[in-house]
Parts: sequence; C-alpha cells; structure tokens
Amino acid sequence: MAGITSEHAEAQLALWLAADAAVSSNQSYTIDTGGSKRTVTRADALEIRNNIDYWDNWCRRLDSSRLGIQAIGVITR
Repeated sequence: MAGITSEHAEAQLALWLAADAAVSSNQSYTIDTGGSKRTVTRADALEIRNNIDYWDNWCRRLDSSRLGIQAIGVITR
C-alpha cells in the first residue's frame, strides 16, 4: 500500500459524514466500504465524531501538502 491518498481520505470522510447524518435522524446506519460492512448506532456517536475528525485531519494534511511548506507558530522579533 502506497499510503493514504487524498481521494481515499475524502471518500472515508464522506462515509462518516453520511453516518453522522443518518444516526442523527435514525437509530442506525450501515457503512459499506466495499470490503466490509459496519452498522453504527446513536450510541456510537462519539466514535463517529472521532472518525470524522480523523479523516478531516487527513484531508487537510493531504491538501496542504500540495501547497508546499507551511510555517506554524512562527515568532518574529
């Protein structure tokens, strides 16, 4: 495996966002990743939120890597 691609991260983020939307109005939602299926319920809301944050961070990292080097926390005097 070559690593996580932007397309993969965005697809995973979309799956977890759909799960979040579904469990907010229903009791459960099944995520089908092609290779496996998983059913999440309202009780899994924290796990859903954690996965949204995880994949959103990957999307942001992969997107910013296209922009080049970024300086974070630079202090000039």
